[in-house]
Amino acid sequence: MKISQEVKVGLLAVVTLLMLYFGFNFLKGTDFFSSSHKYKVIYSTIDGLTTSNPVRINGLAVGKVDRIDILQDQGNKLLVTLDINKDIRITRGTRAVLADDGLLGGKAIRLGINPRGQELESGDTLVSAKESALSALIREKTLPVLNNVDSLTYQLNRIVAQFDQTGVTLNQTLRSANAGLKTLDLTIDENRAGLRTTLANVNKLSASLIETQQQLKPILAKADTFADSLQALQLKQTLGSVNKTVDNLQQLLANINKGQGSLGKLTSDDLLYLNVNRTTASLERLLTDLRENPKRYVHFSLFGKKDKTPPPPVTRVPTLPVSTTVTTVTTYDADTTQQR
Repeated sequence: MKISQEVKVGLLAVVTLLMLYFGFNFLKGTDFFSSSHKYKVIYSTIDGLTTSNPVRINGLAVGKVDRIDILQDQGNKLLVTLDINKDIRITRGTRAVLADDGLLGGKAIRLGINPRGQELESGDTLVSAKESALSALIREKTLPVLNNVDSLTYQLNRIVAQFDQTGVTLNQTLRSANAGLKTLDLTIDENRAGLRTTLANVNKLSASLIETQQQLKPILAKADTFADSLQALQLKQTLGSVNKTVDNLQQLLANINKGQGSLGKLTSDDLLYLNVNRTTASLERLLTDLRENPKRYVHFSLFGKKDKTPPPPVTRVPTLPVSTTVTTVTTYDADTTQQR
């Protein structure tokens, strides 16, 4: 049987296409010579995960992402089918964590095996989880810094604007200072002769003050010496007077202690003290009787009638050893003059 050239070309084309298909899938990670188990994971977002992205356990690639389907009846969630080697034991509770795969932004699924769970069958669903992406962390940490940088930039702009205003004010101040200096220079030039004369007079006045100070120093020294002498003299006189007064007081107290003089006798003689007390008591009784019976001692009559009532007996006061003064009470009637 002879095969035509057209059939040979067709068979060659089919073989070439098959080799191209299987070679391309092999390069993508499809193993046509070994069986694998498929597991499903549902994510709300996959952040750029694509088919053929690796599935790793502790950094070791054990499979790949087989396909990604969208579940529109479940809120547009994404169903990811994982193709994992049949030699890997997947248990219930295993977490499929969607994480970054390097710094270039690639994605990978990291499996966290639950060692205590039961082994899953092919086609079962794993627990989905997501790890904070590096870009998200950078964005999360960078945004506050950027906000602070914006605020700092705003503050710097305000400060620079204030510096501009300050520069304008400073320029005006410098212009005013320059104008003032020029005016001062003109004033000094115009009054240079007067200033020289004034300075010469001030120098002369300073010299005169120095000479006056030198002349006043001896006078002030003598005045200080005279004041010291005067103070010393007054102090001596005052101390002498005080000493004399103290001596007289001590002598007076000594005489009183010895019983000399009236105060001395009064403090040392008990009999004199008793006589004084008795005299005071008698005088008090006499004054009391005079207040209660004044007619016995003084009587006034317009018609010359006399009081016939005899006077009360007079209590004699004991004779005192000191000098006493006897007082005579004289009464007069209105009509007749008679001494009682």
